[in-house]
Amino acid sequence: MAEPKRCGWCEGDALYEAYHDQEWGVPVLDDQNLFEFLSLETFQAGLSWITVLRKRQNFREAFDAFDYRKIALYKEPKIMELMENTGIIRNQLKIRATVNNAQQFIKIHDDFGSFSRYIWNFVDGTPIQNKVINYREVPATTTISDKLSKDLKKRGFKFTGSTVIYAHMQATGMVNDHEIDCFRYDEIRKLGEKMKT
Repeated sequence: MAEPKRCGWCEGDALYEAYHDQEWGVPVLDDQNLFEFLSLETFQAGLSWITVLRKRQNFREAFDAFDYRKIALYKEPKIMELMENTGIIRNQLKIRATVNNAQQFIKIHDDFGSFSRYIWNFVDGTPIQNKVINYREVPATTTISDKLSKDLKKRGFKFTGSTVIYAHMQATGMVNDHEIDCFRYDEIRKLGEKMKT
């Protein structure tokens, strides 16, 4: 059987292809999943996404399955323990940013009822359906990612520049940036349409 047509950026790596086929662009509404993606995007800053994906399970084990309420309480000994963990990306600034971001995440959750409600507001609760022909043409940032990044920074988040935030929006389905001839494009578009009803 012929391989399905996929977005060019994931082809040739089984882990990348599985992530593309099962997760990338699927609308995420669960706060814990949103926090995991936001944290992984933070660690990805300046690196390739595949580097983070390969360490994802290690991150989950090291960071209490991305339970933001637990992470918000991490103290210095835990930060030092994470710095010793060779299974993750041992960047002290990013580790500390993750703890800080968990604390700010809780504040948003408390203010809006959920982080999901807060972040999806930026796209009026419905995924943006782009018509990407070649993934290389996709911008690194948009006016919405600029606005969201600025708001998160104002609320005390770190490592949430517009590029990081746009990657987060793509991963969590706030935008559908699958190439239009990719087999996932229509599947993801239909998921987005369901959110309107």
